Amino acid sequence: MSTAKSAKRKPVLTMAQQADIHELYEEAVQAVDAEVEYLVDTFKTLRGREPISFREDFCGTASAACEWVRTGKNRIAIGVDIDEDTLEWGRANRVGRLPEKDRTRVKLIHGDVRTVETEPVDIIGAFNFSYYCFKTRKELGGYFRHARTALNDDGLFVLDVFGGSEAFSVQKEKTKYEDFTYIWDQAEFDPITHRMLCHIHFKFPDGSKIKNAFTYDWRIWTMPELRELLDEAGFSKVRVYWEGEDDEGEPSGEYYEAETGTPDPAWIAYVVAEK
Repeated sequence: MSTAKSAKRKPVLTMAQQADIHELYEEAVQAVDAEVEYLVDTFKTLRGREPISFREDFCGTASAACEWVRTGKNRIAIGVDIDEDTLEWGRANRVGRLPEKDRTRVKLIHGDVRTVETEPVDIIGAFNFSYYCFKTRKELGGYFRHARTALNDDGLFVLDVFGGSEAFSVQKEKTKYEDFTYIWDQAEFDPITHRMLCHIHFKFPDGSKIKNAFTYDWRIWTMPELRELLDEAGFSKVRVYWEGEDDEGEPSGEYYEAETGTPDPAWIAYVVAEK
């Protein structure tokens, strides 16, 4: 009888166990190349010059800040986020992937966007609806006022907004990608307070899942509320950019300034506030 011990088999990891939630999120949710292009084009149209400096509030992995410096040799970016672990991931996996000479043009700050002090910039962006974490007019208005003080004299403050009847419902939406399925889960909504609890889940071809990869406890703000708060915060003009449609009536990804929108069940728009 052999006394040799059988080699221990290494456990086989599931696709969920091998996945990186930040990589998954960026593939499923973000399109920073289009976002930066929109910011640059809008600033040039409104201000007649090239924007140089950008602050990404609620920056997370700072992917937009890195894209900003990647697209212009003179551009500088600041990223601000309250989650140190996510910032560290961004330093290693986004800033760290930039050419060495470009890394110094990105500054990441662990801090609260309502109190952080930074040098004035041309554009501040608050994307992926992250400012919905502020649930009162006092909180959100205070953030808007503080953001205004951090802009250059001709600076722009840019927000994305979502709405439509589906924004006020409990539902799940699944989107299939090559290696995973992205699930947007609007788990709770209170029509009195507009509080929404939502999650992001990921499912993989081998049947494994990442449940509650991200969770958001938000207030769904309406467009009139945002425009009024920005006006009260002292911005000189507030513009809305509505998404157009392609030949088949689907969202085109192109945005144009509009005074009225269409009552789509789900829509995304940009709000641009001029200092």
